[in-house]
Amino acid sequence: MVKYIFITGGVLSSVGKGVVTSSVGKMLQFRGFTVTAIKIDPYVNVDAGTMNPYVHGEIFVTDDGGETDLDLGWYERFLDINLSKENNITTGQIYQTVIERERRGDYLGKCVQIIPHITDEIKRRIRMVAERSGADVVLTECGGTVGDIEGLPFLEAIRQMRLEEGYENTLYIHVALVPILDVTSEMKTKPLQHSVNELRRIGIQPDIIVARCTKMITKEALEKIALFGTIPKEAVFCSYNVPTVYEVPLILDEQGMGDYICRRLNLMPKQINKHEIERWKSYVNALKNYKYTIRVALVGKYTGLADSYVSMNEAFKHAGAACNTRVIIDYIEAETFEENPEKIDMLKDYDGIFVPYGFGPRGALGKMMAIQFARENDIPYLGICFGFQLAVIEFARNICGLKDANSTEIDERTPHPVVDLMPEQQQIMYKGATMRLGSQKIIIKQGTLAHKLYGTTEIYERHRHRYEVSPKYVEILRKHGLVFSGVSPDGRMEILELPDKFFFFASQFHGEFKSRLGRPSPEYYGFVKACLDRKIGKEKLEI
Repeated sequence: MVKYIFITGGVLSSVGKGVVTSSVGKMLQFRGFTVTAIKIDPYVNVDAGTMNPYVHGEIFVTDDGGETDLDLGWYERFLDINLSKENNITTGQIYQTVIERERRGDYLGKCVQIIPHITDEIKRRIRMVAERSGADVVLTECGGTVGDIEGLPFLEAIRQMRLEEGYENTLYIHVALVPILDVTSEMKTKPLQHSVNELRRIGIQPDIIVARCTKMITKEALEKIALFGTIPKEAVFCSYNVPTVYEVPLILDEQGMGDYICRRLNLMPKQINKHEIERWKSYVNALKNYKYTIRVALVGKYTGLADSYVSMNEAFKHAGAACNTRVIIDYIEAETFEENPEKIDMLKDYDGIFVPYGFGPRGALGKMMAIQFARENDIPYLGICFGFQLAVIEFARNICGLKDANSTEIDERTPHPVVDLMPEQQQIMYKGATMRLGSQKIIIKQGTLAHKLYGTTEIYERHRHRYEVSPKYVEILRKHGLVFSGVSPDGRMEILELPDKFFFFASQFHGEFKSRLGRPSPEYYGFVKACLDRKIGKEKLEI
């Protein structure tokens, strides 16, 4: 039978449940088991697509076009699997489905209630993912913090699953913070104890407790957690700070967590994959030990929250590991250059300039100023999504002579809408899940930088946008030297490059969503390699 592992969090949010969930999955993969992962988000939004990155962090896009929680990105990167929109369950989805059934008459004559109707739908979705994935183990992370009112129906549903699936097929892992007082350097377990008590009040007794701490917990703290958590000392583990999150599966495995989980669920390891463990260790070592260092300026509009760019940050780490290079990212608010144009000269101190995604007019001019500076000073440039569109606008204005060229997203009255709303988006009224989303086919032109990077003429990458380069302006852009080296089968511009520059490359798609340790996104790899080659004085980029 399929095994179910449920991960909850206590004391505060962002305690590290996503990394622990991913790490548990990785330890099981080391032992030959197949896994899948689900993220439960208690917010009433149907998905994450309509939320500002400052509110929720990055929106992670799946192959099938799901706009999901960023934790799905961690699952994919750790486990090297492609998940679907079904792997992200929200309160909005649950209530929307139940209410639609009620309106249709499916519950005719019944009073529709949280229990059993809402909890039954939660359980149905978890089991549906299990069935469709065919995985040996299904990991389900419950978002938020134990005690949050909006999370109660989900906790009740996983409590019921213990009764229905059996003790030997279900496992509860609770992740909670153990703070250290600055004055006394004492580890305080009381907040964790209270969160366990709150979980027990709901009817869930954790089988494993993972203490999240800045350093390995002491024997005394471990024993206290076990005593007040009513679990064996062997079931207490610590996720402490490490140089890279990809090391967490290794430190938890060294503490015996992987073996304990297998014993508790009566899972007999199919085969310890020593090769996979050593490969993972080599990736971790590559991230911790490097020969070179480069500095990249990320010019964006959500720079106040690093989680707004988490997949991009990780893609840079993957590319850096492949180049034996540490990538230091400095977050620069795009409006800085709009308010103080003279500050644009600060970009000359960077090895590369990166302009990520974004929506709306705020900061657009500042981003274009950074793009122009990169182009004119031949500093390696990479643009993603909005960074691709703004590179087109900057080129149209300053090279093609199209005065006031713009995107209609920024200026509806622009005389030269070189970037415009896609035709199929014209009549769309709803914002949620209506963009061009998910994996799309791209044809790459031979003999281009894109072809060198990808090594093929056909790729699939994930998208999330409403606007595109207007076909009306493609010819004039090409005549002035802009190369569109990647195009969709239906003629949409997907990749641009300037061949006369050391590295000037941008894509409409998000290569970071498919980047993995040991298999970095080609566009991020090319950019990091270009930054390094230029820094060490190579006259020509070597791919």
